[in-house]
Amino acid sequence: MIDAQLTRIADDPRYRRLIRARGRFGWILSGIMFAAYFGFVLLIAFDKSFLARPIVAGGVTSLGILIGFALIVLAILLTWLYVARANRDYDAALAALVADHRA
Repeated sequence: MIDAQLTRIADDPRYRRLIRARGRFGWILSGIMFAAYFGFVLLIAFDKSFLARPIVAGGVTSLGILIGFALIVLAILLTWLYVARANRDYDAALAALVADHRA
């Protein structure tokens, strides 16, 4: 019974659209994070002097620390964005699909 219901849901075009949309959104967010992290690594490899500059004149905190912290914040924000969209759009669409196939 459960297997038949899961098969019907998996064959539904709305489910396939949902899976494609969720996957595309996940890849976009992953690409953003990859580009940001890879850019940081490239800066480390090719422009250490830029990262070593202090944020303020005479300060001890370098630009590299600030950019590294920004990467962590970016990862948290992208995760929050995915979870918010999943809760708002994907979970509701999936619940509607399951409800349609239970009837």
